[in-house]
Amino acid sequence: MSATVARLGRGATAYLFDYHRGSFKILVASLGILICMYYFDLYDSSILRSRREIIIRLIQVLGTVYSLSVLIYYLYPPMELGRGIFVIGLVFTALLLLLWRELFLMINRVPEFSARTLILGDSPMGQSLMRELALRPELGMRVVGQLDTLESEQERSAQPSNNDRTERLLHSVKYYGPDHIVVALGERRGCLPVDTLLQLKSEGISIHDSAELYEAVTGMIPLDAFRLSWLLFSPDFRVSRRVPTARRAASLLLSFACVVVTSPLMALIALAIFLDSEGPVIFKQRRVGQHGKQFTLYKFRTMRVNREDDCSSRPTEIADERFTRIGRILRRMRLDELPQLVNILIGDMAFVGPRPFIPNQEEECVQHIPHYRHRWAIRPGVTGWAQVNRGYNVTIEDNRQKLAYDLYYIKNQSIGLDILILLKTMKVALLGVGSR
Repeated sequence: MSATVARLGRGATAYLFDYHRGSFKILVASLGILICMYYFDLYDSSILRSRREIIIRLIQVLGTVYSLSVLIYYLYPPMELGRGIFVIGLVFTALLLLLWRELFLMINRVPEFSARTLILGDSPMGQSLMRELALRPELGMRVVGQLDTLESEQERSAQPSNNDRTERLLHSVKYYGPDHIVVALGERRGCLPVDTLLQLKSEGISIHDSAELYEAVTGMIPLDAFRLSWLLFSPDFRVSRRVPTARRAASLLLSFACVVVTSPLMALIALAIFLDSEGPVIFKQRRVGQHGKQFTLYKFRTMRVNREDDCSSRPTEIADERFTRIGRILRRMRLDELPQLVNILIGDMAFVGPRPFIPNQEEECVQHIPHYRHRWAIRPGVTGWAQVNRGYNVTIEDNRQKLAYDLYYIKNQSIGLDILILLKTMKVALLGVGSR
């Protein structure tokens, strides 16, 4: 609207609210800018650390918005803003976004604006959390110190009173003056100063569990500190009669609708594969699903038929020589996954869940990664929290981190999280990020 006022002056009111429907056109353009900003990760807090990255992505956003607007105005001229308003609006948008993010960077660098955080304990979980907070200054939590142990070995043998321990801890905490205290004790039984922490909490200091804070910051379950009780008492990790039935009904209806809508596209893809190379159009492979049961997964064939035999044993590479010409395009756009709608229809898979893998790979992960079997607790998915955050997995360490994301999803599964994963999946598919 500022661009309209700058361009038309007193005539802006008539343009915005009378017969030109200017307000509606500006709303559509604004929504387009917001969507492009999301797809180019300008709402990703990690991007805000780099001024150069912000400028590059902002140029990409404005270029995409301008190109799409030209196309829309050509196809439907009544939507055109006209009279230079759109170009002026883009300039205003660029300047405001740059200034706003520059202000964020300036504020983020000032230590006084960050919450002072004290780590209580010297467990590996505490060390991992300290590294994550140091890498994510945009979170506004600055670690000011760490109390490795609450008392020395000599003090333990002297068996000081509870009052002495309380006074010593209070003195140490007041020295650092924290806004947050993160409890990262390796062994809490008999060592956790509950009364003292409650007193500090009553004085306005926030108390956090290191594992829960790590989970909130990273979107992963900390496997080094993982406890099965987290799944046992998680309100979202449960098996009832209503929830699975409702989810299954929703998946059935949605997958059927998707099959109907995408059937012309799938027919064209099938024809292209048939004409491009010899071999079957559909590639079938055994995968491990819910409760460890095996099922047949369907995909469009993307590799040469004489090389398919070894594709299960050798991981896919970025520039894999086994791909066909059509297969490389399908992989990049994730269109080879469309036949998995059939797997959803028959109940082998869901839209969102841990990604299923071949039996020998799953067995290897079970042998080398603790708690790996727990990712089989729910139906596997076409996409998942690990896929949109981690990408392709090859090594045991890759799969270990993938498990951390999968357990996070299992512990926190909800409709809102499913929608977020689907939106991220659409972004990955459109931009071709991480495809092989």
